[in-house]
Formats: sequence, C-alpha cells, structure tokens
Amino acid sequence: MPTAPPPAGRTAQRLEWRFLPPEVRALIEERCGSPVLEAESQGGGFTPGFASVLTCEDGSRHFVKAASALAQRPFAEAYREEARKLRALPDGLPAARLLWSEDAEWVVLGLEYADGRPPQRPWRRDELDRCLDALEEVADRLTPAPDELALGSFADDFADFAAAWDVVLPVGPSLPGMTAEQLEQAAALARGFAAVTAGDTLVHTDVRDDNLLLGDRVVVCDWNWPVRGAAWLDTLFLLLGPRGDGVDVEEVLRERRLTREVPGEHVDTVLALVAGYFLRQQDLPAPPSSPYLRQHQAWYAEATWSWLAERRGWTRDPAP
Repeated sequence: MPTAPPPAGRTAQRLEWRFLPPEVRALIEERCGSPVLEAESQGGGFTPGFASVLTCEDGSRHFVKAASALAQRPFAEAYREEARKLRALPDGLPAARLLWSEDAEWVVLGLEYADGRPPQRPWRRDELDRCLDALEEVADRLTPAPDELALGSFADDFADFAAAWDVVLPVGPSLPGMTAEQLEQAAALARGFAAVTAGDTLVHTDVRDDNLLLGDRVVVCDWNWPVRGAAWLDTLFLLLGPRGDGVDVEEVLRERRLTREVPGEHVDTVLALVAGYFLRQQDLPAPPSSPYLRQHQAWYAEATWSWLAERRGWTRDPAP
C-alpha cells in the first residue's frame, strides 16, 4: 500500500510561546517594541524550534524563530546560519527580511511578517507556477551567488546523498515493482551527480510546500543551507511533491525556462541522487521531536523513485 503523505501543516512539534524562558520572552517583546498578545505556532516543517507569528499590543505582527544553543544545538546552529545568509541576501528577493537577531544562550531571529499561506495540497498547477516563477527570480538575481555568503558547492554538500546508495544497495528492493538491477542502475546514475549539478547559482535546496507562502507575493522561507550549483536544481526539487500529488511534472519540465534545455540524463541523475537519500532515511528510527519525518521521507522516496522509473522505462517486477 502506498505511503500516505504526512498531514499538511501539522508535522512539527514546536516550542510554544508560554514555554519559552521568561528572559527570552522579555527579549523578544523588547525587540518587537510591544508586549505579545498572541502567538500562532507554525505547524509545518520537521524541527522543534520555536517558530511563531506574534501579534503585539500595538497591532504589529512579527515572525520569530528561537532555539536553545544548549538544549537544541543543531537547530540553533541552523537558525544562526539562516541569520547569516539572510543578512547577505540582496534586497527585493522573494524572501522575508531579517529585522534583528540575538545569539547567546538562545539564538533568536526576528523576521519581517509575510502575510500568506502555504500552497494547497494536493498541489494545484496555478500555485505551482507562481512558486516556480519565484524560484526563477531567485536564480536570476543570485547568479553568480554573492561571495559574502561563502557557500559550499552542491557536489561537496550533497556527497552524503550519493553515499546513501552504499546503504540502500545491500538492503535491496523496498518498494513494489522495484528490482535489484534497477537499484544498481540508479546508484550508477547518482555517482555522476557532481558534474551535472555544477554551477554558480545560489540553490536553496529545501523548497517544499511548507517553505513557501502565497500572498500578494510568493515568499521563500528557511534559507538555512543554500549552496552553489546549477540554476535548474530548485525547480526540480520543488516538482517532487507535485509529482507525488499527481501533477504532470514532465509537462512542467518542458515548459519552464530553467529546465526545458536541461539534458534528460542530468535530470535522471539528480532524481537518482535524491531517491537514494530518501530510501535510506525512510528506514531510520523517527526522532521523538519529529514524529512525521520518516513518513515524509518514505512518501518522497516513492514519489521520486516512481518518477525516475517512469523516465527510465523500467518495468515493474511482476508479482510472484
């Protein structure tokens, strides 16, 4: 039976406002300039850090993230990196501006409030096109990637994805219709990822429905781990979710200007790279702080693998 997608917008178990230390709440209110009356925790994503829309007594609204540098070290580091990246991004991008940050026992980010909602699931083509327009704007504005961001290359940062196949191959087929021969072919494709993903564009690398807001404009969120790579990569990454939702993503690839000239073998190589990662991750224990993470990864493993298999013409292994 296919894996069900995790509940949209309800995957995160986050710290809530009332559970923040009093000194952190006081700091946030001081930086916001008014006492907080309401805090709406954001339910999307898979991390436990504080992430809430705050409504203050003076009517202003703010988006604030926070994580303990001691108790939530990986997430505090992610917020620290996001603050560094946001400070270096040029004005006018489809991204919420960083207004202030604090970095001590807690890492706290105050961001511009962006009025909007995540794309609907299942994905609709009109909303997908709006999001792809925003990614094309990012690619146009951030080629070459700003030097002050000091970004690593896609090849270096995603080497672990290629290494995932060293775990997946000994396990063998794990999805209906999958064969050992197909796995070997996919692993061979993935090994060539460095050459096909090279480029000097800032690649966000984490564009999904829960990192996008649709309002008067599209806002791309969570700029924690961008890299330098090919300009078409974010478009392909965003299409994985719509593919799983039944959107004709092959038509999208043919129509969008960043992907229509990309060789098919390059697309397949990146799909094989990502498939190996999700196939490995789906079998790991679920972290207590993110109970839906493995379900999310299993769903993406199936969506990515089925797309790759269809593109490669791999027939399903007949049932015994």
